[in-house]
Amino acid sequence: MDLIESIADLRGALDAARAQGRTVGLVPTMGAFHAGHRSLMRAARAGHDTVVVSLFVNPLQFGPAEDLDRYPRDLGGDLAVAAAEGVDIVFAPPVGEMYPGWPAPPATTVSVAGLTDGLCGSARPGHFDGVATVVTKLFSIVGPSTAYFGRKDAQQLAVVRRLAADLCLPVEIVGCPLVREPDGLAMSSRNRNLSPAEREAASVIHRGLVAGAELVAGGERDAGKLRRVVANVLTTEDLVRLEYAEVVAADTLAPVEVLEGEVLVAVAARVGAVRLIDNLSIHVGAEGAVVDLGVGVAPDREGLCAAR
Repeated sequence: MDLIESIADLRGALDAARAQGRTVGLVPTMGAFHAGHRSLMRAARAGHDTVVVSLFVNPLQFGPAEDLDRYPRDLGGDLAVAAAEGVDIVFAPPVGEMYPGWPAPPATTVSVAGLTDGLCGSARPGHFDGVATVVTKLFSIVGPSTAYFGRKDAQQLAVVRRLAADLCLPVEIVGCPLVREPDGLAMSSRNRNLSPAEREAASVIHRGLVAGAELVAGGERDAGKLRRVVANVLTTEDLVRLEYAEVVAADTLAPVEVLEGEVLVAVAARVGAVRLIDNLSIHVGAEGAVVDLGVGVAPDREGLCAAR
């Protein structure tokens, strides 16, 4: 496995790989790898000749009062995980390589209108401009490829899909299943920053989504009732401060009143100083509703991502 830190070196390596007829799979990350990251690497490994994992804590997507300094970093551990998963290249550029002149902000940024207005976009102004900018740069650097993203960051995935389509980037976007801890908490690098008491309290997020899933399975189609049930469960924990619980259309992220088609129940909450997000996917069709809470971490459920 190669560790590459410069844009020119990565482009050279991938140009050489494609000249040999090799396909490229990309897994963009901010590091602090967990089982969710591993599942993305495995999906890329299964589908491509050359697998690149980018490892870059992007300062452009953190606000002044957010946790950039506290974001978990473990380059040595991450390199060991990537090697174990058969990754060919880890691209870990310094900030100055991605944003020459930093801390002066880049003159050119990328914005995706509409999809970034609500949910995390409301709570984190400028966050998705930072995400869209760094992802566009990564796609430009890597070139023709397939990029793998987890569905836990559902709004991010929608934004990435839109920017890739609107800017005609030569990248296929694949969304892979959300991966959960044994108690249901969604895998997140930020989970490392939870105290033992906060970690226990954080499991209420999953319990709230399960309550919503059970309501839908029982035939409820009123989005307002679904939102209230999920929110009420989350507010039972003193250490958890609910930021939002919303029911939105999966493609536009616009609020809905009635469950039909593809719907997303999205939540965000602060557990102590740590901000966590999670979601529940629902498909409502003529034959009823199908809910998707992601997958657990038992070996028989870590399967490769197949849905695109």
